[in-house]
This record gives sequence, C-alpha cells and structure tokens, in this order.
Amino acid sequence: MRYVCSICGYVYDEAREKLPFSQLPEGWQCPVCKAAKSLFTPEQKEEAPKPAKESDKPEKISLGEEEAEKISAGELAALCSNLARGCEKQYKNQEAVLFRQLADYFTGRVPKVPEADITTLLGLLSEDLKDGYPLLRSAADECSDRGTKRICVWGEKVTNMLNSLLIQYQKEGEAFLSDKEIWVCTVCGFIYVGEQPPEICPVCKVPGWKFEKVEGRDPA
Repeated sequence: MRYVCSICGYVYDEAREKLPFSQLPEGWQCPVCKAAKSLFTPEQKEEAPKPAKESDKPEKISLGEEEAEKISAGELAALCSNLARGCEKQYKNQEAVLFRQLADYFTGRVPKVPEADITTLLGLLSEDLKDGYPLLRSAADECSDRGTKRICVWGEKVTNMLNSLLIQYQKEGEAFLSDKEIWVCTVCGFIYVGEQPPEICPVCKVPGWKFEKVEGRDPA
C-alpha cells in the first residue's frame, strides 16, 4: 500500500519502507514538508474522466455590486497579497510591488479582533477547507480560469498545512516550537517549521531562498 502526502506529494511506500503506515507513530511527519501523518491519504488509481452531465455542472456564480461591497478589508488584503505573490512567481516585479502596497494599505484598515485565539482560527480554517475552497474551485471550473485553479490548489495546501500546525501547537504548546524556526514562502505562503527552510518549497517549487524567517514571536 502507498500513501501520498496531500501537501507535497511525497509517497510513503509500505513495501519499500518495510513498515505499515498504520504503525508509524502519531507524531511522524512527512520527511519533505513536515506535514502531519493525518495529511496522508491512500494512493488512488487514476481513472479515465467521465463526460460531465449537464446536471453535474456547478451553478454559475456571479459577483454583483452588492456582493462586492461585502468584501472586507482583510479579504482585500489577502487577495492583493496573493496577486502580488502570483506576479512575483511570473517575475512581474513592478506589478508585485503595486499589489503589495495595496495589501499593506488594506491590512492597515483591518479592525482588531478582540477574541482572536487558536480555537477561533481553527474554526475559520475548517470553514475554508470545507466550504470556501470547493466553492472557489467550482467557480474556476465554470469559467475555465486556470490562474484561479492554481491559486486554489496552492491555497488549499497551505491552509491544510497551517491547520495541521495549529493542531500540533494546540496539543504541545511552546514545546512544539522548541529550538525551531518558522519559515514562510514569500510566493505561496507555505509555512515550514524547522531549523532551516526547505531547499525547495513543497507547494509552489520555488527555491529555499524565497522563504523568510518569522521574527519576534511573543512568548506564551
């Protein structure tokens, strides 16, 4: 049996490793991206895609003026930040700088959240994974928007990893970060916990020098 990391695609082959995946300790992590054991899934055999029926097509989603007005400053900041990273990935530095300036502007207009804690954040991440990304993926498929599809793939992997890291931190506390550093990919936002950043980002495949170290963590 083979198990695949849903973040970086690393394959754990039981026949090669001589140890059933189920017997790995719960604290075992992906050797490439440090994803938790829970983020591995059994390898599925690829099947030929079936022609889509008219009833299977997702409902069209349109964004009118009323809906656009409901987008918060935080959402606009995240949108501009993602666009900046996308431009950087395409080596469009001038556009990346402009989107980053917009992201900083909207970030400054985000109101403070009085009760921001790990439980609240985990709830929001779970909502994104359960409802947000499937909705975005359906809209991108309907419009054949390849750019949005790529952002969706990257974003879902990054969100899954962040969700996994928060669960581990919730269980272990500061011991989880003992003698470790936190690194963030400046292109896709992937978070890596370790002494040094990975040689290549497991999500967007940019080189390790694109990672930045998170400085100044406040003690618990």
